[in-house]
Formats: sequence, structure tokens, C-alpha cells
Amino acid sequence: MKIAVVLFNLGGPDRPEAVQPFLFNLFNDPAIIGVPNPVRWMLAQFISRRRAPVAQEIYGHIGGGSPILNLTEDQSSELTARLAGKVGKDHEVRCFIAMRYWHPRASQTVQDVAAYGPDKVILAPLYPQYSTTTTRSSFEEWHKEARGVGADWPTAELCCFPIEARFAAAHAELIRDHIVSQDIAGTRVLFSAHGLPKRVVDRGDPYQWQVEQTVESVVKELSIPNLDWSVCFQSRVGPLEWIGPSTDDEIKRAASDEKGVVVVPIAFVSEHSETLVELDIEYRKLAEDLGVSTYVRVPALGVSNGFMESLSELVVGLINKDGIHSASNGRFCPQSFAMCPFAS
Repeated sequence: MKIAVVLFNLGGPDRPEAVQPFLFNLFNDPAIIGVPNPVRWMLAQFISRRRAPVAQEIYGHIGGGSPILNLTEDQSSELTARLAGKVGKDHEVRCFIAMRYWHPRASQTVQDVAAYGPDKVILAPLYPQYSTTTTRSSFEEWHKEARGVGADWPTAELCCFPIEARFAAAHAELIRDHIVSQDIAGTRVLFSAHGLPKRVVDRGDPYQWQVEQTVESVVKELSIPNLDWSVCFQSRVGPLEWIGPSTDDEIKRAASDEKGVVVVPIAFVSEHSETLVELDIEYRKLAEDLGVSTYVRVPALGVSNGFMESLSELVVGLINKDGIHSASNGRFCPQSFAMCPFAS
């Protein structure tokens, strides 16, 4: 049996000239700006042109483009190797990458999967927590492109894995590596996730709740007595009210409480501009300006053993799951969350 595993991620511009079209693709997504065309198209054009110079400056700090494709390719290669040792000789597994807003887009990846000729397709987002703006948007684009080429592969979808045990343990291991020499009594761990407009969550999006569930699982796994920690959200843009507290406000609170901070990117599994620039440069400078005694940033999970083992076991579970005949009945939530739209 030939299995195609499609890894979904946000994507990022690979050069300065790609920044504006990348931003246009982002803001032209109805999951991001929920107004009909042609208004959405016009807004996306306006916002992308206006934000491109600022974004180009941000990417200039990390070589002019995002590293996310290269890092996702590393994860894809590692996952392929692990799956080969888990699925048995009667299965052949190949991993593919589909980026939501930059290359390779789902349109190209569908063509690549079709050329491979799979007996089954596993859709595996690299978003640990489910959101309509990430996972659902990626899945909808995939199915639209698959229908466009007449593909009818038996398909299973992994919705999310916010409290999967190995995933939580992988975070805990990295955090321990970075706080072992710190004064715990004088340190606050800030679990920072990308934010969302509050109205998205108010409409029933489970992202914020799942982020909080992830953090509680990681804190439990850490098992550090009297650990001081907080969940916060970064990357706010525009005039809308966003979920909070914000990461910058939590850094200010830590400064007021005379606490050092250890910052954990809890919703990102690979490095990109939000970690390498926002966390490493902008928030670090804010902390220094406020007199925060210590600022430590824990790396994203990347190809860490615990994370890749977690992902490979989740994919194997879907490969072995019986009764998958189409995408519509192939959805799978490993924890059956009450607030997850895929929960059984």
C-alpha cells in the first residue's frame, strides 16, 4: 500500500520580492478576512502593499526570507525515516509539503501526490492546535485542489494534537534544558502563542482553549514545584480586539514583579519570523529596556526526538485506522476534545 502524508504549514516568503504576494495570499484567505469578493481582494491588495515594507524589514533580520520551508523539509525527511521503520514492509510512505500562503501551494502538491499514485492520503497539519484560520483553511484549500484534478483518494485528517503526551514531553524537555541554571523563584515562564482576533474565538474557534490545554499539559509534565507561568499571545495587527494577555504586556508585568522570563513558543513547531524576530529581537529588547533581569527563549520543537516521535505515532495511528473511505468521514481527533470540530 502506498501512503502519501501531506504536511501543512503556513509558508513564508523566500526572498524580499515575495513578501507582498505572500501577504496578499494571506489576507485574501476568507478565513482571515471574512468578506466576499471583490471586496476581500481589494482589501488584500491594499493591506499587502501597505504592510510589505515593514514585513521586508522584519525578514531582513533573518536573511531576507523565511526559513520555514527548509525547516519543514527537515521535519518531512525525519518523519519519512521514522515512518519507514514503523509501518511494515507492505507499506510505502512518502511525505509531501503543502504551504498555505507560499510555495509549494496545495495546487502543486496535489499534482505531486497524484503522480505518486497513493492508495491512501494522510493530512497532517504542523499546527498543534486547531483553528479555522490555519488547519481548516489548509484542509479546505487541499480538498478544493484535489477535486479540481478529480482525485478521490481515501483520506484521513489529523485535526490537532495539543495534549498528546509525547508532544507535551518534548516541550518540557526543551524547557528544562533552558531553565536548569535559572533561579526558579525569580523566573516566570511565558508560553507565547500566535494571537487571533477575539471575534474569531467568540464564533467558536477552539484555538485559544487548545493552547491553554497544551500549556497545562506541559506544566504538568514539567512537574516543577511553585513554577510561575503564564499563557500569552503575540503578533497582534490591525485595530480589532485580540485575545490576550499579550506577550508584551506579560513581559511588562514580569518587569514590574522583578522576574526574569523564559519564553516558550508553544504554538510554533518550527522557527520563523515570529520566533526569530519578534521573540528573539523585539521582545528581548523590550525586556532589556524594562530592566528584566533574564530573558531566555526556548527553541521551537523542530526535529526534536520527542516531537517527531509524537507526530510519527499519530500518523501511524491514521494509517492503521480502518473504515476511511473519503475525507468527509476520515477526520480524527486523538483526544476527542469536546471543543474540537473533529471530536468523535
